[in-house]
Amino acid sequence: MTPTTPHNAEPEKQEAKNVFNKKVIIKGAFWFALITIATIAVVFFYNNTGDTVKALSHISYKYIAICFVMLFIDLMLGSWRNHIYIRKMAPGVSHWVSFRANVANMFMGAVTPAHGGAGPAQIFVYTSNGVTFIDSFAVTLLNMGATLIFMPLAGFVAIMLMDTTEVGSMVPAMLKYGFSFFLLFLLAFLLAFWKPLWIGNIIKKIANGLSAVFPKRREKLAGWADSSFASISKYQQTCSVIIRKNPLLFPLSLVITTALYMNKYCLQWVLLLGLGVNANLVQVISIQILIQFMIYFAPTPGGSGFAEGFISTLFGKIVPAGLIPIFTLLQRSFLLFFPALIGAYVVLNLLRKQTMKKD
Repeated sequence: MTPTTPHNAEPEKQEAKNVFNKKVIIKGAFWFALITIATIAVVFFYNNTGDTVKALSHISYKYIAICFVMLFIDLMLGSWRNHIYIRKMAPGVSHWVSFRANVANMFMGAVTPAHGGAGPAQIFVYTSNGVTFIDSFAVTLLNMGATLIFMPLAGFVAIMLMDTTEVGSMVPAMLKYGFSFFLLFLLAFLLAFWKPLWIGNIIKKIANGLSAVFPKRREKLAGWADSSFASISKYQQTCSVIIRKNPLLFPLSLVITTALYMNKYCLQWVLLLGLGVNANLVQVISIQILIQFMIYFAPTPGGSGFAEGFISTLFGKIVPAGLIPIFTLLQRSFLLFFPALIGAYVVLNLLRKQTMKKD
């Protein structure tokens, strides 16, 4: 493991300052909770047929217990997806660090729009435990690439397998939205990896254009362009070295990513079984893939509001109205609320340690 250089330490401090900012976290958590509670309340009132409360007494806790096991598998797969790289780049870093990095990622993704704080949170956990900033960033970038490859492919398979009459005319609009964002980010990822000079030159041209509009900021913009160009080159070199030395790691990451999301999708099917709904597994997976497209880059913290609305609308085609509120609440709890709570504990500990260091 290479020691952290001053150059690498600076981004680490920047991430700590920007990501683990109490005001940002409190504001994000507030809006996440407010929008989620409001939306779930609307779902309860809209779908309350008198059977909702009665349905609570008929939940099969055997299936709920299975869901907790699947939640543990979800957290482990998420951490292993990172750790297969970390154990090669920093052998002294334990899997427990990767576990904490993963749940911190999930918490900050929940309290920031479009998962904006997720990657930086993960990077900070790693840099706090001796992994260089560039290596941490490379791992985040590679696994983001695996997600960007998996999700569009999953979307194509889903639309081929699903019965489109079950979700009505919303499917085309949802697919256009999802594919547009995922393919745009995938293109940016591929260009940054295979053609870093192109991206670097584009950044320089943007900086030059902005300098003409804001001449007083010419020096700052030039500095930003130069540092971005150098950073992209270093990240690309780091990723290239990782893949060249360990060619099977990225395919393994794709396999783990597939298992990770399939576990999430099947968990919802088990929840439905626990509620006494014998839904078609393929339909459940296909609907959730479409929902994932809609909320992954949603402008609200954790996709709140969007997620609950689309779960209620789309699963309402195959789930009785009286069960929709309970299913919506359980689905969001297992896929986001519970992991985010664990991540919140990790982040709060990091904040406490950060405060103690300042004192």
